Amino acid sequence: MTKQQQPTALTIAAKTKLTPALQAYFDKCQEKLGFVPNVLKAYAFDPVKLQAFIDMVDDLMLADSGISKLEREMIAVVVSAINHCHYCLTAHGAAVRQRSKDPVMGELMVQNFRAADLSEKQMAMLDFAVKLTEQPAKIVEADRAALRSVGFSDRDIWDIAATAAFYNMSNRLAAATDMRPNAEYHGMARG
Repeated sequence: MTKQQQPTALTIAAKTKLTPALQAYFDKCQEKLGFVPNVLKAYAFDPVKLQAFIDMVDDLMLADSGISKLEREMIAVVVSAINHCHYCLTAHGAAVRQRSKDPVMGELMVQNFRAADLSEKQMAMLDFAVKLTEQPAKIVEADRAALRSVGFSDRDIWDIAATAAFYNMSNRLAAATDMRPNAEYHGMARG
């Protein structure tokens, strides 16, 4: 296996084989995407950690929320842009392109979200995610009030914060392990 084929720079022996449920999840990824994302392969050394990661990502990104699935991907991209996370920018940039059906918007989100044609509400959401990423100790009631003023509920604010916080953690783990994006992401939803 070449360096680019490895999901990370670390070599960690698997504790056990994947459970049947986890193998079914990998099979579903292969069927739907045409590949298993390297982030899942990276966690596969420990089925407990892998399941916890899947559960958290699925809850944050797919569960019912006042924040659309596209907007949650936008948060992941903006946080990852600040953190210069190659893996997440590549993977979530592809997800923004796919969910928005707009490759230009996807590229703008990766490069400079402020240049994208976003609503006032989306801009406020992303500005909050930026501040939470860059200056978490400086989040104050005025920041939450700004989100409420454009129509976000307190539950929505929780979901925005949880998504931003998770991707900050994920970005740091990707950086620490040199997590490598699947090559297939680069060509997804480009036109």
